Amino acid sequence: MQGARSVPDSRKSSEQGAALLTVLLLVAVMAVVAAGALERLALATRMTGNGGAVDQARAYADAGTEIARLRIGDLVASNPARTTLAGGWLGAPQAIPVPGGVATARVTDAGNCFNLNSVVSGESEAALKVRPIGVSQFQALLQLLGVDARQAQAASASLADWIDSDSVPQPGGAEDDYYAKGERPYRAANRLMIDASELRAVAGITPAIYDLVKPWICALPVTDLSPININTLLPGQAPLFAMLLPEQLSIAQARQLLAQRPADGYGSTTQFWALPSLAGLSPMTEVSEQVKLTTGFFGVDVSVDVGGTQLAERALIDARQGKAILVRRNWGAGA
Repeated sequence: MQGARSVPDSRKSSEQGAALLTVLLLVAVMAVVAAGALERLALATRMTGNGGAVDQARAYADAGTEIARLRIGDLVASNPARTTLAGGWLGAPQAIPVPGGVATARVTDAGNCFNLNSVVSGESEAALKVRPIGVSQFQALLQLLGVDARQAQAASASLADWIDSDSVPQPGGAEDDYYAKGERPYRAANRLMIDASELRAVAGITPAIYDLVKPWICALPVTDLSPININTLLPGQAPLFAMLLPEQLSIAQARQLLAQRPADGYGSTTQFWALPSLAGLSPMTEVSEQVKLTTGFFGVDVSVDVGGTQLAERALIDARQGKAILVRRNWGAGA
């Protein structure tokens, strides 16, 4: 009987080399998988940490807004008949220390702006009608800011069409038929604006016009004509007063009028309209009543910086009934 044939050394070496290569490939694959898993774990850990940091920053921002709301309530209660600049509250940054960082709150007069919703009137969104005086004031504001008269007229009419309840465009305005022809068709809202940024969707509002008018506009949750508080309106906001008397009062005249305001403000609107500098002007009844001595809406801007996490919150406070009530708020870099 013959013995088993022996395997040549070269063949054994080849098989051993193949086995070693297979092991090395498996190790390499496992290393890649492990590295990917560790990277995903690290990313998930960072995301969880960032989410927690943002939630914490938002909680601090909410607390800052609440503190500001309480102070606004105290401000209104201290003199229900008149809101003035006394105490330096307008726009003054108030630092609020928080664990690991700081929150900074600023309070503004949120009524000293053009209320975009004032171009219509009506109690329900099913019956919003164009308010000509509101449309005229928006057109006047645009022209005071340097917009061409024809562009200003078309943009103002389109704004009213965007908000009013019907689908019939005004002369120069735009309704659904106009927006349906765009590259990305959409429809008119036919409801009150929630945020002033919605103005960008209105026909005739170019990016340049929006950037120009953005600092002067707001979207209050009412259709009232812009409630301008003559006791808190700053000289730099003169266009907001000049728009009330188009072609009767220039920005320069309005600025001078505001600069001459008594330190403790005006005691009555009758006293204000009787000023020698306003002699000869004839404001409509609605306009004369539009000028206020008190502030009904306040804005609160809170910025939070905690451990490198930054967050901004903007809130609207309604103090028309004496009690400061939070109406809405939003968060983000451009809040």
